[in-house]
Amino acid sequence: MTVLASLAAAVSVIGLLQVLLASQLVLRFARAKRAVPAWRPPVTVLKPLHGGEPLLEDALETICRQDYPRWQVVFGVGDASDPAVAVVRRLQTRFPACDIALVIDSTLHGRNRKVGNLINMLPAARHDVLVIADSDVHVRPDYLDRLVLALAEPGVGLVTTIYAGLPATEALPAMNGAIQITQSFLPGAIMARAIGRQDCLGATMCLRRQDLVRCGGLGALVDHLADDNVLGRRVRGLGLRVCLADTVTLTTVPEDNHAALFRHELRWARTIRVLEPAAFAAAAMQYPLAWALAAVLLSGGEPLSLGLFAIAWLLRAIAAARVDRALATQWTGEDKAALAFKCPVWLLPARDLLSVAVMVASYGGRQVDWRGYGLHADTPDAVEPAARFAPIEEINAR
Repeated sequence: MTVLASLAAAVSVIGLLQVLLASQLVLRFARAKRAVPAWRPPVTVLKPLHGGEPLLEDALETICRQDYPRWQVVFGVGDASDPAVAVVRRLQTRFPACDIALVIDSTLHGRNRKVGNLINMLPAARHDVLVIADSDVHVRPDYLDRLVLALAEPGVGLVTTIYAGLPATEALPAMNGAIQITQSFLPGAIMARAIGRQDCLGATMCLRRQDLVRCGGLGALVDHLADDNVLGRRVRGLGLRVCLADTVTLTTVPEDNHAALFRHELRWARTIRVLEPAAFAAAAMQYPLAWALAAVLLSGGEPLSLGLFAIAWLLRAIAAARVDRALATQWTGEDKAALAFKCPVWLLPARDLLSVAVMVASYGGRQVDWRGYGLHADTPDAVEPAARFAPIEEINAR
């Protein structure tokens, strides 16, 4: 093969090794023994809402079905005419024993409307352990138990969770989006943990109210697109750890066309590229089928490159099946598992190519689309050292 074809083939082999290793780490994570929490404090779950998303009521219902002694759910919208209001009203009727509050407040606080919504919601929170969770997150009944168990560990200031993709329908775009989340993002996040990273994954963020105040509060996040990254950095600035809970949540993949899916993934890609440029560029190796196909094209279809492509596809399919089987055990008995953990392996080559295309497009600027609003991916300022934050005694005295 040519030099370029050989280089592409080498990258594909490295990518395959990474994919197989990541699938083994997912298996180990799924098989780890789950402890029973001894500390079960009252918890407030903050759920900012915006619009009527596919599977919205189904996702929100899961937080109302927690097997937990005492918790409050605060939903927030910026407009009384938002379709999500009717969903919350139905949940209040369906779950009368669940402590559900709805905050309707259009006050804007900065560029990040989700965080602005949270600022409006926070006064309604009655408990000191706070869970900030996206509207499209589906959780198991022991979700709060898994979060507080991790938060109780010494030195932990923030708990987050990994999540798999749940396609809203069996349409091709939704399936493609779910593959990216479950087969690339999730294994990559677990591998990042294995090498010592403490990334905050914004779908779920659990922390004590006092630590939120100490690291600057929600106001410190409101002008940043990557509010989860900023919060994680600030918590670490307090000398505390960001911990991964031993649970797997699901996030709805609502897209019914590839243009919408591309915009959504481009927002993620540009956000990560700006925050972690070196790690983002290196992540291109996690798409071995794209590199194997490049080797085929660059070599003019030599048999060796075709064989590599076939082997890469087979190993990628085996790794995907391992990930699906491992994660499905976390959702035993749930109908959602059948849709969430069913990777169509025939889509894997096209999915890898789409992922590479998104990565390439991410270098075209910083403009992103968030639910119809234009934002720019930004690089947060350096986090102040812990000594610059107010001590907890001072906060309690206020």
